[in-house]
Parts: sequence; C-alpha cells; structure tokens
Amino acid sequence: MRVCILIPVYNECKEIGRLVESLKRKNFDVVVVDDGSTDDSGKAAQEKGAIVIRHDQKQGKGRSLQDGFESILKENKYDGVITIDGDGQHDIEDIEQFLVKAREYPGSIITGTRMTNPQGMPLVRLLTNRLMSGVISFLCRQKIPDTQCGFRFISASVLKQLKLTSSDFQIETEVLIKASKKGFKIYSVPIKTIYRGEASKINPIVDTFRFLVYIIKEMYGRPPLE
Repeated sequence: MRVCILIPVYNECKEIGRLVESLKRKNFDVVVVDDGSTDDSGKAAQEKGAIVIRHDQKQGKGRSLQDGFESILKENKYDGVITIDGDGQHDIEDIEQFLVKAREYPGSIITGTRMTNPQGMPLVRLLTNRLMSGVISFLCRQKIPDTQCGFRFISASVLKQLKLTSSDFQIETEVLIKASKKGFKIYSVPIKTIYRGEASKINPIVDTFRFLVYIIKEMYGRPPLE
C-alpha cells in the first residue's frame, strides 16, 4: 500500500521540520500546505524534503486539506492519504496501525481516537469532542469515538467521490458525513497524543457554532434561519 502524508500548517516552524524529517526517514512522500504562515514553516518543511503548497494568505484548514488532496490525487499513484497535524501532537509511530487497518478494510476511512486514553486532554476540549462525536456518530449511523482527530487515513477511492466545501476545521466533520452518506465504512485505531500545554487553534465557542451550523445544514439541507 502506497500512501502520501498530508500536513496542513500555520506557523508551525518549531515542529514541522522535525516532523517532515522523521517521515522522510520512513520513506513516506510528504505534502505540506503552508496556509499563509508568517514564520518559516514552508521553508523548514521544504528543506527537509516535503513538497510544499503555499497560500499567500490564511485560508483555513479546510481549504488547505482540499488543495492537498487535489494535488495528491493528481499523481494517481497513491492508495490513500494520511493526514497529520503539524504541531507535533501526533506520534508517527502510530502510522503503522492505520496501514494495518487500511489493508484489512480497503476503500475506507480510518480515524485516530484519543478517547481510549484521554489523559492530558484539556477538559473543555474533551467535553466538546465527546459532544461532537456523539452527534456525528448518530448522523453517520456508525460509531466514531473521536470525530475531531486530525490524524486519519482516507482511501483514495473515497476521496475521489467526495466534493468538499468546508474552509475551516469543520472539514473533518464534512469528510465523515459525506463518506457515510455514500456508504463508506469508518473505522478507528487508538493513538497517542503528545500534549505540551500549547493553546489549541480551535476556538471552543466560534468553532462549535460553525460545527452546529454545518450539522443543521446537513440535516435540513439549508442554512438555519438568520
């Protein structure tokens, strides 16, 4: 199975070079989408061997993932894409778990789950995640314990059938719901998460509101009343 690693980044210069270097040592192809960073994130990734797509201005994680998916699928040589956050919170040793599961269930999505051992996860993030995961599992009609985890495998055959439109963090929800509607199965593997006390880029109020707006649109096919 051949996979490409996709990493969206915004001002992650401290971690991205080390992350790319570690992935290249494992012989993975790596695409980094630098979403208008004001530091040297893109340069650091490129120096370590990543293909870098650059946004002149910040466009959001959703737009970054869409551009990365499009670029990778054009190569037409990968069985799937593994997305990893660029802040160093994900342990790349867990990638093998995704590959094992993906070989067992081809044509699927494999999400990482931090819920097996959420120790260290900030309480607000934990509660928000459990709420979102419960709602999304209901909409997808399949159990997904950690719907907000950015560490996941997506089969190329799944990606080719998804028309994604979300520009920000709700893209992770969009992928799961749209894939489920098309009949694709979603599986999970437990992952380790490395918390360093850094602030999350997810705003618990703003992004939860965006999540709710997106869910209402999915449920009723139209935006909520203004």
